[in-house]
Amino acid sequence: MLHTVKQTSRAAGLRRSAISVAIGMCFMGAALAAETGGLRISITNPQGAPVAGATVRISSPSSLVTKTATTEADGTVRVAGLDPATDYKVEVIAPGYSNFTATEVAVVSNQNPIVAYTLGAPAAAGAAAGATAGMQQVVVSGSRVARVDTTSATVGTILNLGVVESLPTGRNYQSYLQLVPGVKPSSGGNPSSKSGVNYSDIDGATGTSSDNVYILDGVDVTDPSTGTFGSNINSEIIQEQQILTGGIPAEYAGGSGLVSKVITKSGSNEFHGSVNYYFQNDSLVADSKNATASGFSTYDAAVTLGGPIIKDKLWFFGSYQKKNRDTDVLNEDTNQFMRAVNREDQLGFLKLTWQATENDRLVASFFNDPTETTGTTLPGTLNNRDQRRKQGGDNYNLSYTRDMGNLRLNAYAFRHIGEVSDFAASQEPRNTVAFFNRTSIPLAEVQLGGFGVDTVSERNRDEVGFNTEYFLETANAGTHTIKGGFLMSKNTYYEDAQYTGTGKAQYTSLAARHAGFTFDQIVAAPATGGWSNQPISAPDLSRVVAAINGAAAADRAAFNARLDANGNGSVSEAELRALQFTSNTGNPGGQINLYRSVETVASPYSVEATGKAAYLQDTWTKDKLTITAGLRAEEWKHDDSKGNQSAKFEWKVAPRLSVVYDPAGDGRSKVWAFLGRYYDPIRTNMSDFAGNLTGPVQEEQAFIGDRWVTYRTRGGEKTPDALFAPSTKTPFTDEFMLGYATNLGRDYTVSVAYTKRRTRDILEDYDLHLYSDPTNTPDMVGYAAPSSVFYLPYSYFGYSSAPNSNYVLGTLAGGKRDYQGVELSLTKAKRDNWQGAVSYTWNEAKGNTNSDSNADFQGDWIALDPRAPNAYGPQPGNIKHQFKGYGTYYFTNGFASGLELSAVFNWNSGLLYSRAQLVQRRYLPVMDDPYVFGNTLDSWITPGTVGSQTGPSYYTFDMRLKYSYKLAGSQKVEFFLDLFNVLDKQSGTAAQALAVGTGKYQFGQANAFVEPRRLYVGARYSF
Repeated sequence: MLHTVKQTSRAAGLRRSAISVAIGMCFMGAALAAETGGLRISITNPQGAPVAGATVRISSPSSLVTKTATTEADGTVRVAGLDPATDYKVEVIAPGYSNFTATEVAVVSNQNPIVAYTLGAPAAAGAAAGATAGMQQVVVSGSRVARVDTTSATVGTILNLGVVESLPTGRNYQSYLQLVPGVKPSSGGNPSSKSGVNYSDIDGATGTSSDNVYILDGVDVTDPSTGTFGSNINSEIIQEQQILTGGIPAEYAGGSGLVSKVITKSGSNEFHGSVNYYFQNDSLVADSKNATASGFSTYDAAVTLGGPIIKDKLWFFGSYQKKNRDTDVLNEDTNQFMRAVNREDQLGFLKLTWQATENDRLVASFFNDPTETTGTTLPGTLNNRDQRRKQGGDNYNLSYTRDMGNLRLNAYAFRHIGEVSDFAASQEPRNTVAFFNRTSIPLAEVQLGGFGVDTVSERNRDEVGFNTEYFLETANAGTHTIKGGFLMSKNTYYEDAQYTGTGKAQYTSLAARHAGFTFDQIVAAPATGGWSNQPISAPDLSRVVAAINGAAAADRAAFNARLDANGNGSVSEAELRALQFTSNTGNPGGQINLYRSVETVASPYSVEATGKAAYLQDTWTKDKLTITAGLRAEEWKHDDSKGNQSAKFEWKVAPRLSVVYDPAGDGRSKVWAFLGRYYDPIRTNMSDFAGNLTGPVQEEQAFIGDRWVTYRTRGGEKTPDALFAPSTKTPFTDEFMLGYATNLGRDYTVSVAYTKRRTRDILEDYDLHLYSDPTNTPDMVGYAAPSSVFYLPYSYFGYSSAPNSNYVLGTLAGGKRDYQGVELSLTKAKRDNWQGAVSYTWNEAKGNTNSDSNADFQGDWIALDPRAPNAYGPQPGNIKHQFKGYGTYYFTNGFASGLELSAVFNWNSGLLYSRAQLVQRRYLPVMDDPYVFGNTLDSWITPGTVGSQTGPSYYTFDMRLKYSYKLAGSQKVEFFLDLFNVLDKQSGTAAQALAVGTGKYQFGQANAFVEPRRLYVGARYSF
């Protein structure tokens, strides 16, 4: 029998020992309150009058504790600290009334919904006044009745164990995100939602958002460097997953992307566990219509076990999962076998829960995810360019919760350790060969040498914090739920990167066929054609000229002899543009020398970002109206690798306000509005950019005549690669929402929400020589003179003169992203043997920048400035229309009893993309020949280029067949059969964005596809 925790009266709870409060505060721990929920229960008699003094008992086989409480004079009682589950039983005993039971009541973490019950006939003569004799007991199944939370304006999806276990999805919490309305497709598991950036200029990548927040059992496992998820866990241990996409309250960081919060299972007074095995191989996959299929085999095995260590006091739950996949990789040019790649994931988890007293709970957990991959499975990566990867890390969490009547205190501390390290398969120097207007050039001619660098990288987070929640009920002024919290977080980025090969250099060379091309042709080519790789752009010419004219006497004489056409003793930019590249001396691979990066210092280093955050919010409910007003404040400080402060972002306050109204007052419908601001703190990748003073140093060199000249040094203390500009602001997103939701009958909930967002104060790196040098003149191509509309004086960045750095990190002048969208959804609760949901989302996203703490080319090239002509347009990566649906049918009678049949359908109208050129791996908009705009001469974006193209529209349709066979007691065996892409519709999912195409795909041609139909088989034994 589960331990019973009695809810004492409000006054008695507040008299609890002050020592207990002190103990709780000593843990100084959590950004989130304890991962529990609650119920506000209203008991009335058949005439609708409140029933005071009724005893309410709440229990669940999935929960650690049972709670008992007594209704007050108004017939209500609030019970907090309930573990998330969908199988709660609410029992009500009141003198003079029949005993009442409601089963399968759902409790969701961080929510306190109102549930109302009416008692039946009196139990005996002399019953309480107002009771009606002869009425029968009514049993209500809470989770089977569609319910609207009439106190919340948060938009999101709650995925409990029953839902995700019944559907054909990937076996990880990242895949579950695809069930959520409006979440865009993502092969990497970091999907964009609403206004989140879904596109990167680097390699033209789509489907990866860097502004989500990922929380596992209260541990923020978001990678502090990339903004993507930083940990994996065994999906078998997930009890509940909440995905918030709008109207996010002040207790949560983030908001510009989705917030994914996973709560894991806990032990109980009975031993429960499971063993499962899933597998798939190439014999279970249909033939590919778009490429030669590669062979593979994979398995996924896991065990779980939970139970009591000391009954009613101390419980444990643990799991271990091993995933293994072997893949044969074929060359995309020749379809010949290149290599076999093995990936192995080992995911461990252990959770201890100690109910020290009726009101004190201590939870300690550990999970890790070491993963090793022997190489890349990309068919466009040759064996000599391959690399193996080691990733994952250990995570520790300690959380203490104290209940004192209507006051709840929570404190926590956690450590998240993450590693992503890559090691080159070949130690030869990297040499990428550049071709002009590349057509049908084999990979073997482009990818010479090895990967070029071995990198050990760690991204760690340490955090402590506390939260409070107080429930106040007044006689005439409604109820208040007051929450507050404070946290301190430290994010550390460590790196040890070492170039490989003789000379510790990475080359980008001209193809031998292009011998004789001039510097002008190389930097001007994007306007007329395109290079397969362009390492030097027009803004770099001034640096090369300065390096030539500032070289040692002997070198300068050699340069002048070759380049100084007018004999004035120095080299001009025009003279440099005339230089022809013809030499292959010393070039690895025998190509034409053009550019190289030489690592002159190799040394490990680390940088840090430390933050503080506090929030306070009050949810006030009076009759039909609920208002939630909250403030969240954050402060962040960045330290360089010498431990000195490189930047400090002072406290910023983000207000969030929502109003919710229940028109009928019956808890079945609501209208709501939300207005709030989300700040997006600068990540440690920027701490790294502006803080590497003691780590590796690379020299960028151009081949001039017969020798290399260093024109820029990256890293080191002498000339830092970047500095945080003193005036840099924290990026933010403002959100406005309107919505309506209602129940249709007992089973359905329909909702519609309109969202408008604006993102401003976007971060970028600036080359101040282009933007702020007062000696610039209007005739200089690509430079802003003081008379230019693009000129930004040093004072804009907080300087009085040019700082000593290659770049500065500043607020992108004129940068903006604007979004509006509508989301319509219909959910069917589990009843009459089936459940399901459908949704439609319309998104309109526009802007003039894709920057998101990634130091892109804006700020380095005036033609790409947000204020430049034709820069504002539809946001690349956006999807205008999405439709999603899923459903499960449960067979309960006859020979089919124990069967479940489910399906998931996703359709989208296609990704938006720009007509692009390739410059230093960046997919940048194509440009016109140079002309003057805003008193600046440059090549400007061609009109109608940004976001002007729409990729293929496509859908996926997946099905699952599950059979459960019950054994003795709680034992059962389950068999799973997942069929992905049932109709084998291998549609294109993306299109080639490069205007000149590649050797394999022409512009606009589909270059990525839905995988062929595939079968996934599994079985599980549980007890």
